[in-house]
Amino acid sequence: MKHEKILVMDFGGQYNQLIARRVRELHVYAEIQPYTFSVEKIKEMAPKGIIFTGGPNSVYGDSALPYDKEIFELGIPVLGICYGAQLMAHALGGKVETAPVSEYGKTTVATDSNSVLFKNVSPETIMWMSHTDYISQAPEGFKVTSHTPVCPVAAMECPEKGFYATQFHPEVMHSVEGMKVIEAFVKDACGCSGDWKMDSFVEESIKHIKEQVGDGKVLCALSGGVDSSVAAVMMSKAVGKQLTCVFVDHGLLRKDEGDQVEAVFGPEGNYDLNFIRVNAQDRFYEALAGVDDPEKKRKIIGELFIRVFEEEAKKIGAVDFLVQGTIYPDIVESGLGSSATIKSHHNVGGLPEHVDFKDIIEPLRELFKDEVRKAGLELGLPEYLVYRQPFPGPGLAVRIIGEVTPEKVKIVQDADAIYREEVEKAGIARDIGQYFAALTNMRSVGVMGDFRTYDYAIALRAVLTSDFMTAEAAKLPWEVLERATTRIVNEVEHVNRVLYDCTGKPPGTIEFE
Repeated sequence: MKHEKILVMDFGGQYNQLIARRVRELHVYAEIQPYTFSVEKIKEMAPKGIIFTGGPNSVYGDSALPYDKEIFELGIPVLGICYGAQLMAHALGGKVETAPVSEYGKTTVATDSNSVLFKNVSPETIMWMSHTDYISQAPEGFKVTSHTPVCPVAAMECPEKGFYATQFHPEVMHSVEGMKVIEAFVKDACGCSGDWKMDSFVEESIKHIKEQVGDGKVLCALSGGVDSSVAAVMMSKAVGKQLTCVFVDHGLLRKDEGDQVEAVFGPEGNYDLNFIRVNAQDRFYEALAGVDDPEKKRKIIGELFIRVFEEEAKKIGAVDFLVQGTIYPDIVESGLGSSATIKSHHNVGGLPEHVDFKDIIEPLRELFKDEVRKAGLELGLPEYLVYRQPFPGPGLAVRIIGEVTPEKVKIVQDADAIYREEVEKAGIARDIGQYFAALTNMRSVGVMGDFRTYDYAIALRAVLTSDFMTAEAAKLPWEVLERATTRIVNEVEHVNRVLYDCTGKPPGTIEFE
C-alpha cells in the first residue's frame, strides 16, 4: 500500500515498537526494520523520515553496532533517540563518552522553543532518561536545543541537513510532552500529512485480498479472539463463500468460550461463513503432557494447530491459502534484528517448516492491537466482540505455570470466570487494558474450616495499556479484589490462596509465559 512511511531502525532498544506506535497515532505509517537494513532497501522504501531507536550498546569500542554512514547522505530527515542520538553524534564528528552521572527515570529538561522539535514544548518539561553514555560535544553545525544540569546535550539538531537527536525517550508515557516532540519531527521536519487512516486500510486490504486470492479456496484459523475474528470478517467480505473458518477447540479456552464462538460464527450466527468446529482437546492435552517450558508449550501448540488445519483442509479439498490473525506486535516480539525474542507467538515462531498450503495470508500483520479494534468497527463487528478481552493464541497453556493438565485448566477457567465477572459487575472493565487469572505453580498451606489444606495459588492480573507494548499494573478497588478472592477460594476447588500481580511491562510481560 502506497502511504507516507517513517522507517524505525532498531538498534536493540526496548521501546522500538512504542516509537512506531506513537508515529501511527499521528496517522503516519511506521515500520520497524533492523539496523542492518541496507541503504538500497531504504531507497526502495522511500521513507519520509528515519528514526534510530535506543539500544544497550556503546557507540565507541567493541560493542558498537555496524551501520552504513551513507544513511546520512540520503537527504532523508533522521531522528536519533538515546543510543540513536549518540550514534548520530559519533558518526558526524561529535564526542560521546561515559557520563559522569547516569540519568534514569523522570528528568527535568530545559528546552529551546526556537528549535524545530521544541517549538510547542514548555521551557522546562519532564522527559524519561535512561543512559550511562552521553554526548559531551555536539557535531559541527548542530545546535544544542535541550540540556539538564548533568547532561550538556539532552537534544540537538541541524535542520539544514534534517538531523535531530534526543538523549531522552519522547515515546514513553512518562515523557510529559514527548508526543509533541515526535509530532514536530514527523509533521514539521518530515512533512508528513497523515494519510494512514483505518477506513482506507480496510478498503485497500479487502481489494488486495480479492486480487491475491482470485478464485482460490481459503482456510481461516478462527480462535474467536479479537484478532482472528476481525481477520475472518475481513476475509469474508473479500471472498465470501470461498472462505472456510475452522475453529479448533484445543481445550485451553476460557470457560464456555467454545460454545460462545460457535454461537457467534456458526450456522446460527450473523456472518455468512463456512464454519467448522474441531474438538481436539485430548490431542492437545496429550501433546503437552509433561511439558513445563513455556517456549516448548508454544511451539507444540503452534505445530499441532497447523497439523489440525491441514487435516481439515484435506477434508474440504484443495485449499490455497491459510489465514491467520497475526498482528504487528506478534511479529516484533518474536524477534526482529537485534531485538531479543521476548516470546514465540504461535502465529509466528510456532509455524512448522512444511505447511500444506500455497501461501499464508495475514491481513492484520501491519496493525497494533488498538488498530485491530478500529478495523473491526470499520468492518461492522459489534462492540462487545471488538472490545472483548485479548486472549493468547496458546490459550490457558501460557496462563498455567508448569505442566498443563485438564484439572489445572478447569481451575484457571473457573477462577478467571469469577474474576472477570466481578470486574464487569464493578463497571470498570472498559477502563482496564487487560485482566485475567493465572494458575501459579506454587502450592502452600492453608486452613479451611478445621482442616489443613495444601493447594494452589491463583494470581490475578490487571494492566493499564493502550498499545500492549508497555503497561502498568492497574490499581483495582480493594472491594473488587476482596470479592473475587473470597469467591475464588470458596468456589474453586484446589485453590486456597489468591495473589495480585503488581508488575508492569517492562520488566514483565502482560501474559505470564
